[in-house]
Amino acid sequence: MRLKIKVTGIIQGVGFRPFVYRIAVKNKLKGYVKNRGDAGVEILVEGASENIKKFLANLKGKKPPLAQIHEIITVKLSGEEKYERFVIQKSSSETELSGSVIPPDIAICNECLKELRNPKDPRHDYFFITCTDCGPRYTIIDKLPYDRENTTMRDFPMCSFCQSQYQNPLDRRFHAQTVACPKCGPKVYLTNSKGELISHKDPVREAGKLLSEGFIVAIKGYGGFHVATSTIKDQP
Repeated sequence: MRLKIKVTGIIQGVGFRPFVYRIAVKNKLKGYVKNRGDAGVEILVEGASENIKKFLANLKGKKPPLAQIHEIITVKLSGEEKYERFVIQKSSSETELSGSVIPPDIAICNECLKELRNPKDPRHDYFFITCTDCGPRYTIIDKLPYDRENTTMRDFPMCSFCQSQYQNPLDRRFHAQTVACPKCGPKVYLTNSKGELISHKDPVREAGKLLSEGFIVAIKGYGGFHVATSTIKDQP
């Protein structure tokens, strides 16, 4: 049996393709999943009809926590099976009126918080820690489909460590478009009001210290600047 599936909703940037990959492999199906240019997702599955039924039940009932499915359209295909395994294909630029939307930026998840606080973790204290369940989405997307090359993360090629996580179906950062670490990702730094670099081992904590002393600090985030100051001091 061969089935093409079109899914609409909030399904790009929420770990949906890795999820589809896992349930397809679990149900012994072949085919592909890919993002579309209209924020939708296209799936083609080949395999036993009973396995495809289980796959569809998993698709509806076990979706990622941040995903919202608005509609699932299925079309039965004729012909012989063409695929040897299930893969995540390169995204297409196909568009149509789908009703799918870009997800918002997502607050840090509990798993990333654990890593952030673990001195032995490669991303300990790394301000840009993210995964498939959290991190910037809407703010960094330049265009659809949601792939790294279509976001501001395209300027930060993955190191071998991040690449290994990105390619590992068992890793929680499997196909996470924002995956980065201190070695390959965005860096944090501190400057004075003239734009001159202030050398410090921990710029984030130093900025906090300056705030507590009454200085005004402009913090450049994903989508612009946040101007912060002390509410209990008139001046340093």
